[in-house]
Amino acid sequence: MNMKDLRLRVGKRAEEIAVELGVAVSTVRNWDQLKTAPRMTPVGLQKLMQVYKCTFDELVQAELESENA
Repeated sequence: MNMKDLRLRVGKRAEEIAVELGVAVSTVRNWDQLKTAPRMTPVGLQKLMQVYKCTFDELVQAELESENA
C-alpha cells in the first residue's frame, strides 16, 4: 500500500487532500507518484492520518514503499 492507495481508499482527489492538509497539490501528487514521502510535524502527521483515515502503521508502510521505489 502506498500514499496513492491510501488517498483512493478514502475517495478523494489530490486537490481535496491538498486543501485539507494545507499543502500544494504538487506535494500530494509527488506522494502519489512515490517521488517524496510526507515530512510533517507530529500534529501534521495526526491530521494526515485523519484525512487518509489510516493508522500510523499504514502510514509508515506507505512511506517505506515510497523510499523503496
